[in-house]
Amino acid sequence: MRNKLIQKIMYSCLLLVMVVGMVGCSTPTAAPTEAVVAPTTEAAAPTKEAAAPTKEVAAPVEDVKKFDGVELTLASMTDQYVSAFRYLIPLFEEETGIKVVMDELGYVDLYQKLTADFVGKTAQYDLMTVDIVWSGEYATNGYTLPLNDFMARDAAVTNEADIMPVAWTLGEYEGKQWAYPLAGYANVLNYRKDLFEAAGITPPTTQEELLAAVKQLTVGDQYGIALLGAKGSAVAQDYMSFLQQHGGSVLDESGKVALVTPKNIETLEFFGELFKYAPPGSTDYWWDQRETAFRNGTVAMMEGWSIARAGYENPEMSSIVGKVDVTAAPVSAGMEPKYGFGGWGIGINASSDPQKQEAAWEFIKWITSVDIQKEWVKHDGAPIRRSTLEDPELVAMYPWFPLMLNSFENGDGDYRPRIPTYSIIENALGTYVNAFLVGQETAESALTKAQEQVVANTK
Repeated sequence: MRNKLIQKIMYSCLLLVMVVGMVGCSTPTAAPTEAVVAPTTEAAAPTKEAAAPTKEVAAPVEDVKKFDGVELTLASMTDQYVSAFRYLIPLFEEETGIKVVMDELGYVDLYQKLTADFVGKTAQYDLMTVDIVWSGEYATNGYTLPLNDFMARDAAVTNEADIMPVAWTLGEYEGKQWAYPLAGYANVLNYRKDLFEAAGITPPTTQEELLAAVKQLTVGDQYGIALLGAKGSAVAQDYMSFLQQHGGSVLDESGKVALVTPKNIETLEFFGELFKYAPPGSTDYWWDQRETAFRNGTVAMMEGWSIARAGYENPEMSSIVGKVDVTAAPVSAGMEPKYGFGGWGIGINASSDPQKQEAAWEFIKWITSVDIQKEWVKHDGAPIRRSTLEDPELVAMYPWFPLMLNSFENGDGDYRPRIPTYSIIENALGTYVNAFLVGQETAESALTKAQEQVVANTK
């Protein structure tokens, strides 16, 4: 009995201990205050709730720029529009994430460096400003990428109908666009209105009146006109401008080079006559020297590209502020008015990799868009769009825009032929027109030798 009693007591005590232990295990303890604070050590394992804020601060995928990290190199002519590039490129970089490095080059250096890059397929340059006359050469050799597929794909946003029809010659060859219109130039006559008023004459409307005015306005240290005479592309292009205004051409009706014609000889002699009333040393003038002669008041007139007009009102570079006006470049009496058109397109290197080509097209679309074109023009760029030339604010700033619009509507973008052999023609004329001006050749012998050089280099 005693043993059974002891067993019952021990069993009851064991049961009591088990019950108390179970109750102790199931009762929650108060969480320490520190447990509310987010763990600060790497060893602490975060809960799902603690990880949630990370998703809220992460950048949304759609905000990441498509071309972040892409870098393009642009080869640009150091023409007046380079100022607009300098202003706008940082804005483009901020908007797109594409970095654009610009190499600013003179005309001859630009052509030579681009040619070396194209021939070597080194893709040193992804984008390049393309002179209107290089279109055929670049197309034939496949140097620049044809842009027609890009243009068709993005036609809904580029508003190509607003671009002046003549502006498409800035890169077109045989139905394809090898460069996109960038900066359109009209050949105009700049003149000193104060000198014309003092002499009692009106701005010339024909080439014959131009020569008469040049003679009358050459007095003492004041010369009638500034011209391009330097051996090379400068004198060749100036001669071809006057040839266009006299109704001549460097090609015959079948498209063959025909430099030795009565009209071409007559025009070269007229060109030489103008040089008698130009400043001493004009047979060495490049574009910048011709501009300087006009801006510093040395000459009364200068035919040239319309992009330079705004600079004549800038006192930092011009001593003739408020004394200048502009009119259409005069043509020979009886000719239907048609005005020389030139300027620059912008192309994409055919050897650049596809991602860079896409980024380059993004830049072209942006820089030529309606909104950006307004800023482009305000910062010394040249227009290509009708909406730009008709914009009331811009017309108030640049009152010669209506004249430019008329010149564009009647523009001739083919008087300097956009054919593969253009550079050969230009080299020959650049050599022998200068030889005529310095007295080494007659007009006929100069053009005859130029023709022979072209033939010898195109066999």
